[in-house]
Amino acid sequence: MVPADMFSIIALWSHATVAALFGFLAIWGARDGVRNPVRRGLAIACALTACWGLIIALFGHSTPVSQFGEAARNFGWLWFMYCAWRHGGGEQRALTMLTLYITLGVVIVLCLIAGLIPSLFLGSPRLLSAVFFASILLDLMLVTGALMLVHNLYIAATNDGRTALRLPLITLAVIWIYDLNLFTISYLSGDWSYELMAMRGVAVAMTAPFFALSIQQADLKKISLSRSATFQSLSLIAISAYLVVMVLVSSLLNAVAGEYARLAQVTFVFGSSLVALVVIPTPQFRAWFRVKLSKHLFQHRYDYRAEWLRFNDTIGKPAGEDEKLDTRIIRGLADITESPSGLLLVPDDGGALTLQAQWNWHDGHIPAVAASASNAQFLAKSGRIIQLDTLREDGSNIKDIEEAQATPEWLLHDLAAWVMVPLLHFDRLAGVVVLHRPYVDRTLDWEDFDLLRVVGRQLASYMAEARGQEALADAQQFEEFNRRFAFIMHDIKNLVSQLTLVTRNAEKHADNPEFQRDMVATLKSSTARMNEMLARLSQHNKVQTADPAPHALGPIVEHIASTKRIGHPVVISGELELYAITDPARLTQAMGHLVQNAIDASPSHEPVIINVKRIDNECLIEIEDHGVGMSTNFIRNALFKPFSSTKDAGFGIGAFESRALIMAMGGRLDVSSREGEGTVFRICLPLARGPHFDFSDTPSLTKAA
Repeated sequence: MVPADMFSIIALWSHATVAALFGFLAIWGARDGVRNPVRRGLAIACALTACWGLIIALFGHSTPVSQFGEAARNFGWLWFMYCAWRHGGGEQRALTMLTLYITLGVVIVLCLIAGLIPSLFLGSPRLLSAVFFASILLDLMLVTGALMLVHNLYIAATNDGRTALRLPLITLAVIWIYDLNLFTISYLSGDWSYELMAMRGVAVAMTAPFFALSIQQADLKKISLSRSATFQSLSLIAISAYLVVMVLVSSLLNAVAGEYARLAQVTFVFGSSLVALVVIPTPQFRAWFRVKLSKHLFQHRYDYRAEWLRFNDTIGKPAGEDEKLDTRIIRGLADITESPSGLLLVPDDGGALTLQAQWNWHDGHIPAVAASASNAQFLAKSGRIIQLDTLREDGSNIKDIEEAQATPEWLLHDLAAWVMVPLLHFDRLAGVVVLHRPYVDRTLDWEDFDLLRVVGRQLASYMAEARGQEALADAQQFEEFNRRFAFIMHDIKNLVSQLTLVTRNAEKHADNPEFQRDMVATLKSSTARMNEMLARLSQHNKVQTADPAPHALGPIVEHIASTKRIGHPVVISGELELYAITDPARLTQAMGHLVQNAIDASPSHEPVIINVKRIDNECLIEIEDHGVGMSTNFIRNALFKPFSSTKDAGFGIGAFESRALIMAMGGRLDVSSREGEGTVFRICLPLARGPHFDFSDTPSLTKAA
């Protein structure tokens, strides 16, 4: 073990070295930094540290004069940090910072008093022990608070300011961290750690070169106090003060309560802890605490950056899967004023306000018409945020009278209703949010009005965008219905043409049994097609198309030819035994459109030819007519566009729908035509091999795609 005399020598010379080094730094800083408040504050702190080192070297660490030196040193470094903050642009937060530094200054004074008490009561061991532990706790509170201020000062600075502050603050943190360990070990061991006390001078002396570098770069940039950092610092100080009071009262009870000391201590600690656990977590206490801090420590009530981030999180992130935008709008406004609930009223078709959504609102009667159209017009025109408490006090000025006339009676009678905030999108009223009275009742000021007005306009824009999206969705549904109806009308036209031919031929061949069978089959097919078209118009249509699979093309082609041959000659040829990857229902519908178009374009004596053949790995179904044909320009610019047709009674839908159906099966539709000679449509499908296709087993070849 190292002899005690050795530690005495180390303590003597190390603290003497501290006095010499920091005395030199004080003279240097005072000479070069008289006009710079930060360098001047650093020079003062170095001078007081030099005095502390000299006192410890001459008188030791346990004398009353050494307690004054300790307090002076700590005051010096706190003054340096305060000067750094003020020079960095912190005048707007002077009250807050003064509160924090004054609190730590009071702790320093208490530490000084606790350090002087042992010299006055040397004959009371129990009291000396209690004072010792109280003194240690005060030292721990001081060091912890100082480290917290070091941290807050660093994060409050700009990037340039942090560069200048880095060395002095890191060095201060090293000094106070050493002290933190010293006081912690002394508290746990029940006595001062004389070895660490002796080495304390060595640790402080080693920091002198870093302070020398700091004197050269102590020109700090702007520093702004963080509101959250202030809350953290005050919370830490409050907790530390609470613990110190607990220890002091417990020690006092131990000294005066005699044989009931233990019971009194346990009762006091348990009761105090229970009260703290019950009161502090309540929303009312936290709201009251925030209001008091904002009112007395800050120039502005709100931290606008934090409020804006929270507002955007509220609007953009639903609290639950079923939380709608209307509820988030209420919650976004209520969070600003710490209101526990709210209502959203929106204009109806007649301009009156009706209930759209509510958030945690109490059970109370809300009329079907929450506010008349004239009330809504007043809010839209004036844009005023109405405080209902002011109107309940029978205000006599013109403004209050106007607002009272524009406020529904049921809101005035409901004492929980606190404020009405209109949501204006340009000059149009998108809605009104009624806020519940907050936990800490207060009157709105100019800052509340400005923030609520800005947030209200932002919420109105969100509502307008949401309503626009809803209108667009409705328009898309109507567009989808119109598209379906256009296809249906085209199919109806084809059915009408087919039934017209049947009716026309019935006059000549009504007595022919074969014609009668064909006519009945045609009527059944037309009836089935009509029922399917009605189903396609329904928004609840659940018809599912089959996935393309190998199917024989012959039965499909023969079925199309047989249904169309009644009114016009249709000829089929080619390799009808080929298999293609297709959906029979969609292929039948596409071919039906193309064959009908070919029939409409052909003279009555010219047959429509359907030819099936194979080219490489594709199956081609050619539908050829010798009709009027189409120009190249029409094929390129109009053929496959809806509502473009060369026929007087045409809808221009058939070719467009046919190509969409064929492409959906993985095929393609090509066309070649010459005016006056005719047209050839080619359906190209992937070649396949598969089981024999049985037309009778197909659910419906005419089912809509």
